[in-house]
Amino acid sequence: MLLLISFLIILAMLSTKLSNKIGLPLLIGFILIGIGVGSDGLCWFDFNDALLTKHIADVLLILIIFEGGYCVTRESFKSVAGTSLSLATFGVVLTAAILGLLIHVVFKFDIIYSFIIASIISSTDAAAVFMITKASPIKNKLATTLNVESAANDPMAILLTITFIQVAMGAFTSPLIAILLLIWQFTGGILIGFIWYKITIFLFNQLKSDSRGNYSVLIIGCILFAYGVSDLLGANGIIAVFFMGYWLGNSNFPAKRSVSSFLESISTIFNIGLFIMLGLLSSPSRFGDIWKGSLIIVGIMMFVARPLAVMIATMASKYSFKEKLFLSWGGVKGAVPIVLATYPAASAMDGDGFIFNTIFFAVFLSCVVQGTTLGPLAKLLKFTERKKPDSPHSVELHSMQACELDMFELLIEDGAPCINRTLSEINLGKEVLISAIMRKKQIILPKGNTKIKAHDILFVLVKPSLIEDVNEKLNKQAELWT
Repeated sequence: MLLLISFLIILAMLSTKLSNKIGLPLLIGFILIGIGVGSDGLCWFDFNDALLTKHIADVLLILIIFEGGYCVTRESFKSVAGTSLSLATFGVVLTAAILGLLIHVVFKFDIIYSFIIASIISSTDAAAVFMITKASPIKNKLATTLNVESAANDPMAILLTITFIQVAMGAFTSPLIAILLLIWQFTGGILIGFIWYKITIFLFNQLKSDSRGNYSVLIIGCILFAYGVSDLLGANGIIAVFFMGYWLGNSNFPAKRSVSSFLESISTIFNIGLFIMLGLLSSPSRFGDIWKGSLIIVGIMMFVARPLAVMIATMASKYSFKEKLFLSWGGVKGAVPIVLATYPAASAMDGDGFIFNTIFFAVFLSCVVQGTTLGPLAKLLKFTERKKPDSPHSVELHSMQACELDMFELLIEDGAPCINRTLSEINLGKEVLISAIMRKKQIILPKGNTKIKAHDILFVLVKPSLIEDVNEKLNKQAELWT
């Protein structure tokens, strides 16, 4: 068993190279691995327990969604906050409402049953969107909008799905109670997330350990505790950990760099495990009975529900019609809808597996169609910009104490006024230190007579609040020479 699991992990990581080359979202490769070794493939694993899948996936999603919030920078959030949050909340509700009504009309399903299906598939996938926007040089405003929306909209989809399942099971005695509980789940989640963000900062400052690993263990405990408290108080734990992650990611605390690396690693492991497990649970042999219905649902979602929801949710924004069309096509589906598709089965509402198989096939189609065409569509609509080179080197500041400084990478763009100037000629101030320069994939030790060249990547040690000013001086202002 351990040999097979280790083989799957190695195979999953090697598949990332192939995925990047052919432009497919990573989750497709991981799901295909799960399908290939499952009961419809090589039969290495026989896994068909939807309830166990839900319990495992719930735990995995806690860390995955926390890391999604943790990676959203305050600057990115502020630049597109209105539009992204509108899409992540109001847009998800509109998508679920429009899609649910049309499913009810087309398939003649019960209205609540239709809304359950629509709610499950109403959110976009952060992992898929992040990979696409990173691989394709999409304009920063549009890429950031999609990234923030995809990172922030999972809680609303989860909230809607749980609410409609509870309605179907008769858990709510009146519409008023349902609305009040819905409001509390959202606002209570945000409140608990903020409180535990503050408590986590306090605990990190009090730990004062010489071991980086202790801080990594502490962050896991704090995340799970925030989720547990939310669940105990009837608030939404996913919303709590997402916003807790956002506030922590934009704060300074001891060992932040090592904690960030740990969270990135564990999120990657959990994503791989989640996708492979969902692939194991799927039964492609059953797709012959549901592929037509899934195709209709995907078509309605791609060409009717999502576009209408985007147009309405962005009415107050300054985005052009072409930009809104692009955002509409950026609603790539992923792991969360597949996980949510296990909820009805776990609640004894999907005995024949129709919802899970339909959602699984619909998500797969969305990834293949939208995931592979979003980059080319950006080029067609002229929403691309020159891709910045990636540095093969990393210079990081690891601090075991709360620190005001951090290490940043700055690219010297074509035509920057600092090009062909020596470091001794540049007046960046006493609070800024250029610690290393990456040029043509080689690290250069900076000296006073070192000249800056176009496309250099500077590793700058500075306070986070000053990094934008440094970038402005290096790339846009000429009045800084001594």
